[in-house]
Order: sequence, then C-alpha cells, then structure tokens
Amino acid sequence: MPEQPFVLPEFYLPYPARLNPHLDRAREHSKAWAREHDMIDVPQHGTVIWTEHDLDSHDYALLCAYTHPDAGAEELDLITDWYVWVFYFDDHFLELYKRTGDIDSARGYLDRLELFMPAEGEITADPENPVERGLTDLWNRTVPHRSAGWRRRFADSTKALLDESLWELANINEGRLANPIEYVEMRRKVGGAPWSANLVEHSVHAEVPGAIAASRPMEVLRDCFADSVHLRNDLFSYQREVQDEGELSNGVLVFEKFLGLGTQEAADAVNDLITSRLHQFEHTALTEVPALLDDHCVDPAARAATFAYVKGLQDWQSGGHEWHLRSSRYMNEGALTDRGGPDLGGANGLGTSAARIFASVLATAPQRLRAYGSTPFRAVDVPRPSVDVPFPLRLSPHLAACRIRNVDWARRTGFLDGVVWDERKLRAADLPLCAAGIHPDATAEGLDVTSDWLTWGTYADDYYPVEFGATRDLAGAKAANLRLSAFMPVHDSPMPAPATALEAGLADLWPRTTAGMPTENRRAVRRAVESMTSSWLWELANQAQNRIPDPIDYVEMRRRTFGSDLTMSLSRFSHGRSVPPALYRTRPVQAIEHSATDVACLINDLYSYRKEIQYEGELHNAVLVVRNFLDCTEERAFGVVTDLVHARLAEFEHAAAIELPALVRDHAIEPAVEEMLLGYVQELRDWLAGILNWHENVGRYTEPELRYHPAAATATTFGGPTGIGTSSLRISSLLPAGH
Repeated sequence: MPEQPFVLPEFYLPYPARLNPHLDRAREHSKAWAREHDMIDVPQHGTVIWTEHDLDSHDYALLCAYTHPDAGAEELDLITDWYVWVFYFDDHFLELYKRTGDIDSARGYLDRLELFMPAEGEITADPENPVERGLTDLWNRTVPHRSAGWRRRFADSTKALLDESLWELANINEGRLANPIEYVEMRRKVGGAPWSANLVEHSVHAEVPGAIAASRPMEVLRDCFADSVHLRNDLFSYQREVQDEGELSNGVLVFEKFLGLGTQEAADAVNDLITSRLHQFEHTALTEVPALLDDHCVDPAARAATFAYVKGLQDWQSGGHEWHLRSSRYMNEGALTDRGGPDLGGANGLGTSAARIFASVLATAPQRLRAYGSTPFRAVDVPRPSVDVPFPLRLSPHLAACRIRNVDWARRTGFLDGVVWDERKLRAADLPLCAAGIHPDATAEGLDVTSDWLTWGTYADDYYPVEFGATRDLAGAKAANLRLSAFMPVHDSPMPAPATALEAGLADLWPRTTAGMPTENRRAVRRAVESMTSSWLWELANQAQNRIPDPIDYVEMRRRTFGSDLTMSLSRFSHGRSVPPALYRTRPVQAIEHSATDVACLINDLYSYRKEIQYEGELHNAVLVVRNFLDCTEERAFGVVTDLVHARLAEFEHAAAIELPALVRDHAIEPAVEEMLLGYVQELRDWLAGILNWHENVGRYTEPELRYHPAAATATTFGGPTGIGTSSLRISSLLPAGH
C-alpha cells in the first residue's frame, strides 16, 4: 500500500458512537444473503467483484450496527442487506462500466433497475444479475411496512443514487472535474445519503409527517446529513478512489484543483466544510424544527417521530465515522490510535468516543465563533469586479418609455414614501434597464410587467430590514408574509384591501401576470413567490443573530432570495404545455437552471459587496461567506467568488452543449419540444448578459448613491436596508412576451 497522501484531520464528533448488540447475527446473516444472491466469488462478465475476504474486511454489518444502534435484530439484518447491496452495486458498476467507459451499456443497466423498485404495485420483471436479484428481495421485504409517501421518497432517492452514476462515468470519460457547487449537489444523489436517511426512518419506525417532509428545515437536516456523510467518505476514500481507481468525484480533489491547494490543505478544507454542515444541522434542529412543528400543529406522536428521525441521523453520523476508522475499504492506517482527544491509555473500544467529544468541540470552536463575529458597517477595499459573460447583449426597444411608466407605477403603489425609497433611489436603481436586457423581446406591456416585478422585489427587500430588522420583529415579518399570500388568489377570489405599498404592488401585479394562466400554473407561481418571501425571514433571523451563513446553505438560500423558482416557473409557462414537466426535473435542465441562477447571484454579490458590507451591515454576501469559511483575506475571497462565477458559467455551457443534446437523444424528444428547450437556454443567455450589463452600468453602486439616503431614513436602523444586494434580480426576467 503506498504512503497515505495526507494525514486525516481532526473531525468534529459531537455525539458518541454506540454499537448495536445484534452485530454478530447481522454479520452471519449478511454473508449468507450475499452468497445466496451470487455476490461472493461469482464472476460477472468474467470479473469477480467480491471475494469472501473482501466482504469480511469491509464489514458492512459493523457499519450498520454503528449507524443503527437501536434497531432490532431482524431490522438490523434487513438494513445490513441493503448496505451490502448498495456497496456491491457501486463496485459492480465500477468494474463493468466505469473502468471500461461503456456509457451506453451502463445506461441500459441502470434503466432496468427501475423495474425492481415500483412505488406502487408488485415487481413483474425477472432479475438477471446479482444487483437485480438483491434489489428484488430487499424491495419486497421493505416497502410493505411503509406508507405510500415513504415508498415514493425511497424509490426516488434510490433511483437518483443509481442514475447519477452516469454523471460520474461521463465526467471520467471526458476527464472533467466538477466545480464545488456542482459537486456537492451531485454527490448528494450519487453518494446515497438521502437514501440512507430514508432507511433511518425505516429502522426507527418513525416516518417524518408528510406535511413537513418537504419543508426547508427538514430538507436542510437531510442535506447537512448527506453532505457531511459524503465529504467524510471522500477523505477516507481519497487514496482508493483518486490514486487507484482514477475517480474524479471526490471532494478533496475538487478543492485541490479549484482552490489551488495542496492535498493536505484541501483535506483540511473539506473537513472544515464537514464541521460547518454539522453546525448547520444542529442550528436547524434547535432553532427551526420546533417552530416548524408549531406552525403545522404537529401532534405529540408525530413530533416524537420527527425527533427520533433527527436522533437517528445523529447516530448515523457518529457511527459512520467509527466504521470508516475500522473498515479495510478506506485509508485509515493509524487513525484509531492517532485521533484527537485525551490519552485513554490506548483504549479504542465502545464508549471511548464519548471521552473525545469535549476535545472535538473545543478544536472546532473557533470556526463556530467566527460565524458570529462579523463587524457590521466596516470599511472594505475590493477591486472592481472583472466578470466575463460570453453572450451578446440585446436591449428592448421599449426601454425609454418603460422607465417613465415604471416611476409612475412606483408612485401610484406608494413605494416612493421617502422612508425606504424616494424617486432618486428608484431612478438610480434603473430596474427597467435590467428588464430590457433580461427580456429583450418583450412587448411594451410585457417589459412593464417585468420592470414592475423587479421594482416590487427590490422594494420588499429594502422594506423588511427597515420595518422589522430594527426591532428584530420576526413575528411581524412572518405576519406580513402571510398577508401577502392573500394577494395571490389561485381562483380569482377577492383580495383584501392593501394596507401597505408592498401589498398594493402585489395586488396590481398578480392579475397582470396570471391572467389566462391555468390553475395549476397559478398555484406554482404563488408557491414560487412564497418561497422567495419566506427566505427574507431567514435573512432577518441571521441578521438578528449576527450569524454568517454556512456556505452551502447560503448558495441554496440565495437562489430562493433571488426568486429563481419564480423565474423558472414563469419561463416554463411561456412555452405552453408541450414540454413534459418531467423534463424540467432532469439533471441536465436542473444543471442549466441552477448554474445560471448562481452566476446571476454571485455577480450581484461581487458588485454589491461594498454597498452591503460597508453601508448596510449585511451578512448575506458570497464574498463574506467565503472569507469567513476559508478564514482568508478579503481579496482572496473576492477572487474565489469570481472563479466560481466563471466555473458555473462553464458548467452552464457544458450542460447546454453536451448534456442537453444527450437528453434529447436518450428520451427521443419531439423536435417541437427540443426547440422550446433550446429557446429556454437562449433566454437564459439573454438573462445573464442583461444582468451583467445592468451591474456594469447602473448608478446603484456609485459612491454618490452609496452615501445617499432619503431624509426620513437617516436614523440608524438595525442592519440598514439590504437593497438590491439580495433581490434586485429576484423576479422573473423570463415572463411570456405577450404579458
């Protein structure tokens, strides 16, 4: 075995690992099960995937006994069989398809697996290999005991785990390394931790209530769990995956190449990200989940089930780490004796992990405290952003007239109140310029709608800190959000009388935007607006705590504060009903959407950094988030965010040029639908060109405007207006041209 490429870092381990007493039985059962399904010593296409020694040394029963310490004997047998199957699949796919690069055969192999996990009904296909036979047995033993909602979630997460293996294979064939944001998103799917989270529910017999399963807090818990599990695995498996298998899907390698770090530095940075995700997990569980349960009036039994699930995820974290220290599958030489904590006289048995918790928490305390240590309104000195968006700019011919009508509209709705805004602030923002670039083919009426949405969203983002931030009135902000929903009726029901300028603006915009829309489309637009408005509460809560967000949570919430759901839903509806909704959920289309949105968000963060940090005391800016996470200089953080912009642009172009044509081919998409998808990509190119042009030319970020405030707003307010830094581009640039 070659020398280890880096020393394993000191991990954040806040929970003691516990061992299930039924371990020996699970070992015996799982070996018999694997042998019964031809996973041991049986060649597949001439290649033996596992020998008996391989299975024994990997010790998946030990993994499951650590990660499910409270499962009963039969339940532990079943869970262990699932893990034997998923690791066998991983190695089976590696030997037969990753090493050969045979992507066409790999696609057919994966397509067949879906036949053996129906969310409804029975399996009717005949299994043809050990992976299919094992999946058939496991599915039939598991799903009868679970609800229909759980079965659908588990089927989706299993399918994602299998299908995204093609993404890894395609990257290997192209020699392409993912950027950090893309990597984290895709690793969740191919790494299987969401799948593991479903099995946690099964093992503790505690399903998350359907009413909250898709909420932000539960998604954050699942995603934090997934990211920390996968990134920890990347550290332990770097030597095998990168040096032996030629794998490109490894977080340490991604950090090495993107950040220009040595291997040890990259490993330490990945470990810092694991710590940050675990801190986010704890923060969400303690501050967001209880409020979520109250909001949905969850009964005591369902509350207990939810917290049993949370505890199960914590057990998995600590137990998974202990297994990585012991399994021969991973790089862990000396890890048991060298790990941090007090001297226990060489003891490494059950219970000793608890003695190391204090040292673990102490070692990671500086990182936790740094997140709460931002100094508001400090002077900053950063260069002018240098961003290249390689798409030609087109401007609407209706721009000049739109500017006049936009000011009239803002005045009628009450936005020019002299407290949050006045006419000078509005004209300096020049939101019609943004609309004219991102929606160049709009009619005059359509351009007005786009400009007014941009104005509404920007005013709202300035209004919330002024109205609710100064007093930390989160309850008032929440009540304001609830009232906004009344001005977005799905069935044309009467609206209440607007009580604020924000409500008046929405009352005017809603019918202009949704006239003629089918009910389901209206409902989707309303959900998108509510996703955006709820994200403002997240910003206010962080501001009240002076808490800089975790980097991954920031990127994902930035899309919500940016209004990307609204952007995408309105754009989709402009194409009519000819594009099957399932296509918009495919990996290539999501990669195009997410990368384009991230480019726009990060561009805004670069241009608004001085305005937000020095003049507004903001915490929600990617440069600040990167600076806090890497503990680096402002200049270094500015450069990293600029690199991220260009990396996401490259991903956007790769997905459009390579992945989208493959999607069209593989799904036999009709020419008319293909034309609509290609038109959608072109709209996003216009969108990005228009966004950059607006930032380059708007007066919003000039020194005179940074220093100017309406006279009535000169009194000090907590945090100050956040302005366009998080919302100027939130509302759809992609409205139908006729609206």
